[in-house]
Amino acid sequence: MGVRRASVDRLLEQPSGRGLVAIPLALIVVITVVDIHSPADVHLGPLLVIAPALTASFAGPWLTAAIGVLAVAAQVFIAVLHGGLATTNHISQLAALTVLSALVVFVCCVRERRGRQLSRARSVAEAAQRVLLRPPPHRIGPLRVSWLYLAAEDETQIGGDLFAIARAAHPGTRVIIGDVRGKGMAAIGEASVVLGAFREGAHRCATLPELTAVLEESFCLNVEDVADTRHDPGEHFITALVLDIPDHGSQAEMINCGHCPPLLVHDHQVTVLHSRRPAPPLGMCALPASSHRADPFPFETGDILLLYTDGVIEARSPTGAFYPLAERVASFSTTSPDALLRHIHDDLLAHVGEQPTDDTALLVIERTASHHLHRPHLE
Repeated sequence: MGVRRASVDRLLEQPSGRGLVAIPLALIVVITVVDIHSPADVHLGPLLVIAPALTASFAGPWLTAAIGVLAVAAQVFIAVLHGGLATTNHISQLAALTVLSALVVFVCCVRERRGRQLSRARSVAEAAQRVLLRPPPHRIGPLRVSWLYLAAEDETQIGGDLFAIARAAHPGTRVIIGDVRGKGMAAIGEASVVLGAFREGAHRCATLPELTAVLEESFCLNVEDVADTRHDPGEHFITALVLDIPDHGSQAEMINCGHCPPLLVHDHQVTVLHSRRPAPPLGMCALPASSHRADPFPFETGDILLLYTDGVIEARSPTGAFYPLAERVASFSTTSPDALLRHIHDDLLAHVGEQPTDDTALLVIERTASHHLHRPHLE
């Protein structure tokens, strides 16, 4: 009883097969009935191979084999009523239907095996990608965080955009968002260098300029080991925005290394935080990183900070218009980071009309009145 139950479960293991299986069953019945009532010189039995072939398009090998057996049984029933099984024509039809049904089942088995291999490979890739781009906590210190990542490459979770959040040695939070020149899987190695250096340096570096210098040094030392220089021999650099948000007070600091300026939402007013002392992108190894200077900006309780990559503002509508992020954010009634992110996501897809063609990352940070100073609090 247990074996039979397991077999039935395997036959119906694909949810779509439970409803669609009625189609090949109906075909078998219709072809059989029409063939029986047709003249003796009309042979419709060979059309029964359509049933297992159709089943293989939406079901696994077990269900396909069952439909194939039913098709052969229907052919036997037709042969008995039309002169018996001993005729050369019926023997040929039965042999051909049996061989073709077996081939369909074989192809279905190969496809299912390849599918399992692809699923395992995809699971490993997704796990590796999640290790690289760890989802930020929903709450860290006095900050509430929400994020969105849309990768342009099919079957990937991340691409050339990056972001990370880490606690600093002093009571505060360090944030980075960046964009590797290029996109897709080839840019992941370069992103991994910067993310690793940030997670290490965020706890050790006392100041934001010191942290930025560490990121620059690490990228320059390791870019040749991870960059796809054979297919992309040009310059390799990363635009980045690095922030230091203390737990206490109403001031924060940022260093903008050629990245998109963040948006600050204060009392439903949106301000573009342009850097007064912009720095070059990470990877310009001939330029001194020690000259970086941090730009302070106000970040009070209830304020929302929106960080993003150029995949957002360079997203085009079917008519070629860029997505007006600042204007759209100003029109939203923002109540929380999650709500703002949902508004932007839906509005961006509506503007583009399809999935964005460039990697897109959004990070929304709100300063709250509650403080969790020592350890990140995950929600």
